[in-house]
Amino acid sequence: MKPQPARSDRLEDLLSGKTTTPSTVDLTTVDTPAGTPGDSAGATTPRELVETALAEFFESRRDQVAAVGGGYVSAVHDLTEFVLRGGKRVRPSFAWTAWLGAGGQPSGDAATAVIKACSSLELVQACALIHDDIIDASTTRRGSPTVHVALADRHRSAGWAGSSARFGESAAILLGDLALCWADDMLRESGVDADASSRVSPVWSSMRLEVLGGQLLDIEAEAGLDESVEAAMRVNRYKTAAYTVERPLHLGAALADASPELIAAFRSFGTDIGLAFQLRDDLLGVFGDPAVTGKPSGDDIREGKRTVLMAVALADADAQSAALIRTSLGDHELSEERIGEVRTVLTDLGAVDDVERRISDLTERAFVTLDNSDCEPGAAEQLRRMGTAATQRQY
Repeated sequence: MKPQPARSDRLEDLLSGKTTTPSTVDLTTVDTPAGTPGDSAGATTPRELVETALAEFFESRRDQVAAVGGGYVSAVHDLTEFVLRGGKRVRPSFAWTAWLGAGGQPSGDAATAVIKACSSLELVQACALIHDDIIDASTTRRGSPTVHVALADRHRSAGWAGSSARFGESAAILLGDLALCWADDMLRESGVDADASSRVSPVWSSMRLEVLGGQLLDIEAEAGLDESVEAAMRVNRYKTAAYTVERPLHLGAALADASPELIAAFRSFGTDIGLAFQLRDDLLGVFGDPAVTGKPSGDDIREGKRTVLMAVALADADAQSAALIRTSLGDHELSEERIGEVRTVLTDLGAVDDVERRISDLTERAFVTLDNSDCEPGAAEQLRRMGTAATQRQY
């Protein structure tokens, strides 16, 4: 299989303002919710505080790693660099906004502990990205070699015995595992009180289970085991919506001891916005302008993504149209002409209009849920801006 570039962190780019997109939302403000705890190092935004907390955590593990010695030190340095050099800290921002929305105070010891707890989500994300890049045979992420490729290059340059590619993948799997272990440690050592820790524990466990399940479902989908709309939506729910929006909001609300009603509202909002985002991403992956998506137009077809868009089309396609879609999915050498034919079929079958309706319905329902909740007004407005930015992108 031809090596592929890493999937763009499009939601992260979008919410940080990195992605150019026609929108009335000021994306440069989206990842900085109002209210941040003070910090002696001078950090003033949630993103800066998250990065400070991550750097401090890595420093706290330095002596333990050094005691193991050998190549472990340089490998862990690679993990540290990977976590600290990129990412828009979207998941911690959602969690922090939910903390504020549930009445959490933006300053004081409790807020400092909450920032650390929210920051641990970035280590779960590191695990997911490292492993996902191996699964997808990706060679670059955020403009740098993926972790397994960098490790393979080190093996090759040093002239070590054995397969460089196998070494790189094996070592990267272990680093991804370490990131997940350290995420647990960082949450446990964040300083949140015992009651908050007890409330968060089941949320954290559910999130880990769901993201791994979503990844497995995605692999099965690409194998063509289930072409139904329901199967595609299930992947979207657990690989994207739950892990990126719903559970971070749930975590922040649980830390603030939010009411069951507000937690339910946050989870409903997060699920709907997360699903709507992924559906928009599905459309952009086939019809999008590369300047917006950060990847060649039609690449989702070449990568064989079994999206809701494809599932809707296949449900209504005649034999000829269905054959065109199925034989095109996963063909890395697919021509632009053939991609154009697939686009035409998807449009003529009404799949594009169907997905647009789903996006509108999900987004509208999310905002109604938010408006009817007890979320603090400032945080609610922040969540509305984030939801708008994620779902109202154009081709």
